[in-house]
Amino acid sequence: MKYIVTLNNKQYEVEVEKGKAVAAYIGEAPAPAPVAAAPAPAAAPAPAPAPAPAAAPAGAGDPVTAPMPGTILDVRCQQGQSVKEGDILFILEAMKMENEIFAGKDGTVTSVCVSKGASVDTGSVLCTIS
Repeated sequence: MKYIVTLNNKQYEVEVEKGKAVAAYIGEAPAPAPVAAAPAPAAAPAPAPAPAPAAAPAGAGDPVTAPMPGTILDVRCQQGQSVKEGDILFILEAMKMENEIFAGKDGTVTSVCVSKGASVDTGSVLCTIS
């Protein structure tokens, strides 16, 4: 059986017989003819995707930030809660270790910007305290 095979715009004639195969270079393949674009169907336009939810805005006060990238395992504070310096606010898992994130001052939590299971980067605002 003889076949013409095009590979990298070069045509080869390939002859295949039981037990052996022979190939011969024929030359450059002809450029493919341009194909006219099919007209687009007059269907209703697809609905626009829903906008991504906005990040929780930081409240008034001093931000408590993530010291390293990781995942929030536990949130131990809530908006409006009074905290004292050294209170544990979050448990952050980083490199398979649990890290406690403490309040840096006495005050009131004015916003909580993350939830349990959230991934955070270094410097991400976790909450604010005023």
